[in-house]
Amino acid sequence: MKVLIVDDHPLVREGLAAILSNEAYIASIEQAAACNEAVEKIQQLDPDIVLLDLRLDRECGLDLIPKIRGNKNKCKYVVLTSSSDRNDFKRAENLGVDGYILKDAYPEEILLGLKLISRGRKYYDPGILEIILKKEDMDPIEELTIREQEVLRELGKGMTNKQIAQNLFITEYTVKKHVSQILAKLGLADRTQAALYANSHQVV
Repeated sequence: MKVLIVDDHPLVREGLAAILSNEAYIASIEQAAACNEAVEKIQQLDPDIVLLDLRLDRECGLDLIPKIRGNKNKCKYVVLTSSSDRNDFKRAENLGVDGYILKDAYPEEILLGLKLISRGRKYYDPGILEIILKKEDMDPIEELTIREQEVLRELGKGMTNKQIAQNLFITEYTVKKHVSQILAKLGLADRTQAALYANSHQVV
C-alpha cells in the first residue's frame, strides 16, 4: 500500500512517517506540505491512501479532493486533524472521505483505521462520533451564547435592532452581528423566522 501524508507541519509528517514505516503492508510513504504539491504527487505516484490534514497554512486540505476526483485516481482520503468541529466533519463526509481521525488518536488507532480503509471500509474516530452525537441531541438554543439568547428573546418581542441595542446597552452593529450568528446557528433565513422560532420555543 502506498501512502501520501499531506500536512504543513514537518514534525507531524515525520512522526506519521515513522509510525507507518514499521508496517510491512505499507510499501511507500511520500509527503506533501500544500494542496498544489499534493495534487502533483497524487498524479505522479497514484497512492492508495492520502492522509490529509484539514488546515494547511491558509488552505483547506479538503479543497484538493474535488481537484483530483475528476481524474482517474482511485486513492482513498483519510482526514487526520485536530478539528472536532461538526461542520468540518460534515463537509468531509459530504466529499466522501473514507476516514476521519483526530490527531490525539493513539498510533494503533491510526493504523487500525488505515487497515480497515484499505479493505474498503470507512473509519471514523470514536471521539468525533461521540461529539457529533452529543451535539445532535442538544437543543439548538443551547448552542447560543447568553447574549445571543437575550437578542433572540428581544426578536421574539418584535423589537428592532435599535430597540434591542437600547434594551441590552450594546451598539446596533453588535446587535446585527448577534442576529447573524443566531440565524446561522439555528438555520433560519431571516429575523421574522427568528421571531417565530423564539415564540414557538418559549424563549420569550
